[in-house]
Amino acid sequence: MILYTMMPQELIFPAELESANQQQLVSYQGVTLLVEQTDQQNVQVVRIMSSDPQHFLDQRICPGSKISYADLQGISAF
Repeated sequence: MILYTMMPQELIFPAELESANQQQLVSYQGVTLLVEQTDQQNVQVVRIMSSDPQHFLDQRICPGSKISYADLQGISAF
């Protein structure tokens, strides 16, 4: 089956609730990121929530990158 749509994959095929409960929206150097806690000191970037193309070219915040809690601002529950 081929599905042609502009809708994000997450809306069509919802993720498990358990993984979504562990995710948080944070601000890192002015860029809003969706992150997941990996250990007591770090979080891992899941998604860049910005619409600025320059943010997607920044290697420090690409999905899969780890960021220290000390560098984060504005942690909020997702």
